[in-house]
Amino acid sequence: MSHFAGASFLKEIDFTPAELTYLIDFASHLKTLKANHIPHPYLQGKNIALLFEKTSTRTRSAFTVAANDLGAHPEFLGKNDIQFGKKESVIDTAKVLGSMFDGIEFRGFSQQTVEQLAEYSGVPVWNGLTDDWHPTQMIADFLTLKEHFGHLAGLTLTYVGDGRNNMANSLLVTSAMLGVNIHIGAPTQLQPDPKVVKLAQGYADQTGSNILITDDPLAAVAQADALYTDVWVSMGEQVDYGARIKQLLPFQINAALLAQTGKDETIIMHCLPALHDHQTEVGAALGEKYHLPAIEITDEVFNGSKSVVFTEAANRMPAIKAIMAVSLGNLFIPETLFK
Repeated sequence: MSHFAGASFLKEIDFTPAELTYLIDFASHLKTLKANHIPHPYLQGKNIALLFEKTSTRTRSAFTVAANDLGAHPEFLGKNDIQFGKKESVIDTAKVLGSMFDGIEFRGFSQQTVEQLAEYSGVPVWNGLTDDWHPTQMIADFLTLKEHFGHLAGLTLTYVGDGRNNMANSLLVTSAMLGVNIHIGAPTQLQPDPKVVKLAQGYADQTGSNILITDDPLAAVAQADALYTDVWVSMGEQVDYGARIKQLLPFQINAALLAQTGKDETIIMHCLPALHDHQTEVGAALGEKYHLPAIEITDEVFNGSKSVVFTEAANRMPAIKAIMAVSLGNLFIPETLFK
């Protein structure tokens, strides 16, 4: 049996490149089963704790529906629902939840929190996002790329924007692991931590992935098969928005930047939520204050024919379903697949 059984997924490198590939392909399989109304209750009778320090649309929805589809019972535990961190330590909480639940999802701030939950709960723990990594998003993103292009190795993915956040970290490392060329376009002060770059380069040396980190938006997007961005200020980050916008405006995904890829078939990706118009409180407030119709991505591109952002969002569900099923579902996965 593969080492998926009983395993936690706290960051991408918890699994090998071959295992990540298996998760992507298994997610695709589960997506097909669902589309054809074929039941797949691999987690019948299991109970899943959904522990949320941060608010969520896709991660919460995906874990809930995935658990239900798999026959499990999800229980949402928001930051105001339990004593977590206020009156009860992470370690004590982990021991209690682990004694009652079969698996735990955590979405919050500190990577240390999710690591402690895994260490002390005794059950599989899945990282639904921390400040450092977003591994469930990666399975969805690379599933989206593989569905669209038919393969992963040799593709070029460009991420532009804040190069130090969890999305940039995860895309950098996962691309390198899967043989996808990864370009990060960001101002020098917002480029990835050298430790993350070194980690990615170690994988890239094995897979042939080409890593480019540059403060030149045009160099970053050249020959990109996919352009990817995220919001410019992360949840809970205290920054001068005006300075950040000025710094990152050259990296906005708009029609002009898209035209610079040199390819007609470049697709547009975003992990959402996106400030692509004034239809949100934040988008309207920032847009009006800084006289911008959109922030990190224009509405024209976001809702354009090259955009796969809503397919990508929908893929969060089968991706998360695959992750839960392989670690808790007693599946027969021959070890020979990973040799």
